[in-house]
Amino acid sequence: MTQDLTGKVAAVTGAASGIGLACTKAMLDAGCRVVLVDRSEARLDEVCGQLGPDAIPLVVDLIDRDSVAGMMRGILDKTGQLDIFHANAGAYVGGDVAEGDPDVWDRVLNLNINATFRSIHAVLPHMIERQAGDIVVTSSVAGVIPVVWEPIYTASKHAVQAFIHTVRRQVMQHNIRIGGVLPGPVETALLDDWPKAKLEDAKANGSLMGAEEVAEAVIFMLTRTKTVTIRDIVILPQRVDL
Repeated sequence: MTQDLTGKVAAVTGAASGIGLACTKAMLDAGCRVVLVDRSEARLDEVCGQLGPDAIPLVVDLIDRDSVAGMMRGILDKTGQLDIFHANAGAYVGGDVAEGDPDVWDRVLNLNINATFRSIHAVLPHMIERQAGDIVVTSSVAGVIPVVWEPIYTASKHAVQAFIHTVRRQVMQHNIRIGGVLPGPVETALLDDWPKAKLEDAKANGSLMGAEEVAEAVIFMLTRTKTVTIRDIVILPQRVDL
């Protein structure tokens, strides 16, 4: 059996592009109203104009704690409820630690860890009050397999995985499910940090997948009967050897 998503309200962070946009489209197709959470008002207006009235823009700067603190109020003002929260926004950095820029690391760690934790914290009281809800977190295969090329990113996603596994056991008593989708390399703007030769080689040999593949996995997670939780789902391009 599967769960029908028709009429549910979802919110997706980092929704204006990449995996977030692909998941937004998939949720809309499944019958949800979706609040697109992103920091770029112009981009949100453009995307929501294309997606129709069930796509609702909400400008939030996830690095700004006050902005995150007001996110749930903004969602409720626009929709009245929240059934699904997809903590998707993230950043990427790779390269040798000895040659890295700790200021860049701070931004990646703040967005991947602190903003993810804070945004989930912001929506939990509403879901606990309603005794229902689904939370999906965009993690990474780097959260379960140390990727030598990307130690900072890998560390951030290991933190995300630990958070998912512990929070899940805290909130299951409230009929709230939380799980992570852990993709391998996906062709999005996050990979702009890859060396050009590495990126071109990945495109040529089929070791990248599209954001739509991740969206299909997220919909699979959300549509499982309420007696089932998909704690982690790892999806990889066929030619990635991990």
